[in-house]
Amino acid sequence: MMKPLFSNMVVAITGSDASILAAKYAIVMAKLYRCRLTAVYVVDIATIRQLTLSKLFIQEESQEYEKSLEMNGERYLAFVEELARTKGVKIEREIRRGAVYTEIITAAEEKKADMIILGGLEKDRNPRDIISHAHREIMLNAKCSVLLVKEPNIDYIFKHA
Repeated sequence: MMKPLFSNMVVAITGSDASILAAKYAIVMAKLYRCRLTAVYVVDIATIRQLTLSKLFIQEESQEYEKSLEMNGERYLAFVEELARTKGVKIEREIRRGAVYTEIITAAEEKKADMIILGGLEKDRNPRDIISHAHREIMLNAKCSVLLVKEPNIDYIFKHA
């Protein structure tokens, strides 16, 4: 008997609208296909360190910014967990620290995920921004499949799932 193509997914949460839509998509997939799902938010300390080293942040500012990012991550993950609960889906949530793409790939490997789900790039984003860079690196370096969610009707699908 052939094993399913995917049964364990990681969804990257950044707080962007695109990542929340990706979370909804992942929740619907987890419900329909009875998959395990982990939502991961990364406190991007790699970028904070670069800003501190380049003297754009002083040490106190970087610590304050890191705490702010962690609080945002907790809030976003709690929101995604509540979305999952409304659909009867159990979701693990995890906050990690480091470079976004490295931590998402590492989380997927540690969880033995067979799919990483990313939010589609938002129309008003510069293709050279940090999230775009992280998406590219994840797609190039992940050892499992990567799904970039661009479903325009995900809110409707989520509501009726």
